[in-house]
Amino acid sequence: MIIVLKPDAPQEFIDKLTVSIKSKGLQIDISKGARKTVLGLVGDTSVIDRDQIQGSDYVDKVIRVEEPYKRVSRAFHPEDTVVSVNGIPIGGKKLAVIAGPCSIETPDQIEGVARDVKAAGATMLRGGAFKPRTSPYSFQGLRDQGLDMLCEAGKKAHLPVVTEIMSADKIDLFLHDHVDIIQIGARNMQNFDLLKAVGKTRKPILLKRGLCATIEEWLMSAEYIMAGGNHNVILCERGIRTFENYTRNTLDLSAILAVKHKSHLPVVVDPSHATGKRWMVEALSKAAIAAGADGVMVEVHNDPEHAWCDGAQSITPKMFAGLMDSLRQIAPVVGREL
Repeated sequence: MIIVLKPDAPQEFIDKLTVSIKSKGLQIDISKGARKTVLGLVGDTSVIDRDQIQGSDYVDKVIRVEEPYKRVSRAFHPEDTVVSVNGIPIGGKKLAVIAGPCSIETPDQIEGVARDVKAAGATMLRGGAFKPRTSPYSFQGLRDQGLDMLCEAGKKAHLPVVTEIMSADKIDLFLHDHVDIIQIGARNMQNFDLLKAVGKTRKPILLKRGLCATIEEWLMSAEYIMAGGNHNVILCERGIRTFENYTRNTLDLSAILAVKHKSHLPVVVDPSHATGKRWMVEALSKAAIAAGADGVMVEVHNDPEHAWCDGAQSITPKMFAGLMDSLRQIAPVVGREL
């Protein structure tokens, strides 16, 4: 249930109403926009006398929210959310570009890529230290050592770092090593214990859509994180599994519009994992921005042919610089900027 207050509702009335609702065992999320204040009620709203509240002089309307997700819903939070990462926004007018290798290999490799993507205009550095792989015999990442390399490279390049967490027991390590955004990968989108654990932090979370997840399932996973108190959630569309096998996955650009309609959370797109083909990355990055994405996350490697992981979908630093030039041309056309 949401309660939309009139613009002239005094703070004294808001405070009194909030205390009354909380006394009935409900939680309240308060969203203050430019023109109105919205109270989002979470819990057993059957204890609320809707007619009594609706009759108040300061209440515009009372609406029951039909969706199973509440805090994620745009009805609860009409204004777009902007997640700040060390002062860098994800959401709003400015586009975020996250770039880096699929996996961290050596200090020279990750630091070289970090310098190159920073010079081209990337806003954040990505890299995999803990790698979930389909085969148990594939490279699983350098783990703790790789995490140290990534954080050091980010520090030297003055870029916030994004990397994937595999299990809740690693949260303290990620927080201690100053990871700026914790990524929940596609395979862990419905790892509910992990979602609850990162929900207890206040660290920004990049939540990738699962391989076969519907949009509602994806948003419900975000709800798990937000229900724990962490509202710093960024959604990432990275392609879903369909009958098509020419590309690694099928990039669902319609999901950008659907999520923007249903939710207030920012959305970025990962065309590298979606296609598995480096020659598609630039065109689909441009398409994602044109469709309303708040940014892109692409894989960049200085020697893709010899990458330890997913070289076929990684673009070179030179290709990344060309991609950034293209995005600079597209951004103003759709009212965004880099």
